[in-house]
Amino acid sequence: MSEQNRLGVFKTYKLYVGGKFPRSESGRVYEVSDSKGQWLANAPQSSRKDARDAVVAARKAFGGWSGATAYNRGQVLYRVAEMLEGRKEQFVREVAASEGLSKSKAAAVVDAAIDRWVWYAGWTDKIGQISGGANPVAGPFFNLSTPEPTGVVAVLAPQASSFLGLVSVIAPVIATGNTAVVIASADAPLPALSLGEVLATSDVPGGVVNILSGATAELAAPLAAHQDVNAIDLTGAGAELAKELEIAAADNLKRVLRPLPAEADGSDASTDWLAAPGTHRLTAFLETKTVWHPTGALGASGSSY
Repeated sequence: MSEQNRLGVFKTYKLYVGGKFPRSESGRVYEVSDSKGQWLANAPQSSRKDARDAVVAARKAFGGWSGATAYNRGQVLYRVAEMLEGRKEQFVREVAASEGLSKSKAAAVVDAAIDRWVWYAGWTDKIGQISGGANPVAGPFFNLSTPEPTGVVAVLAPQASSFLGLVSVIAPVIATGNTAVVIASADAPLPALSLGEVLATSDVPGGVVNILSGATAELAAPLAAHQDVNAIDLTGAGAELAKELEIAAADNLKRVLRPLPAEADGSDASTDWLAAPGTHRLTAFLETKTVWHPTGALGASGSSY
């Protein structure tokens, strides 16, 4: 059959929750257009019920993921980078259409996103060296501080940077042992939903990352108030919405990562996601556990170590 006689097969985008691909509980979808206003696809419009289901999945996955060794998490994240590399052409097309970039610029963005993922994968077994250590104390004790993951983190992905910005906020959360409920860019959710397909075919356990699409404010409000969400990243929220979410998050003392000044308008268009990320996102959702242990005595002399 000639190419011109084939019936085109349109891609059906779905949510990624608990390692599965459900449609929105509400059955709603919304149109996603490119930078020129041309239709690209219908994306699922998540409901509050979808957000609650995602939290349940993230909590269920937290024990196994946080309990894995840091080295193992690094291997798993590196496998994701391998999968992204193999599907690079797809992401280049989606990023170009979503952000109005030329193919060459979109390719540079995708390359940077894959490199960013590898960079965070390398930090999994090293972040403890800079955020923990042995503390000097007055007395015959060892005093050791070690970082531990906070728990379930709600992540409001950047609105303008649909893929590089997305990777830059997801990877550090899961690299440190947390699980994530991610609200994709409202206007450009397709790269995020495709990332869910990559995660599903990698070694990342289901529920570690859950990806929702739809209206950011509609989904963020129940997550900020949810009693089983331990932290929230407000990068994709505008100044007014971020303030409302901070108030809601205070109810159960969530950790809150506020938008950088350049991101404060919610557009994040002026944020240079290509810049070196530093480690602040790695440490943002870590708790410090400090353990005291008596040094004990050695031999009849009573000397201690």
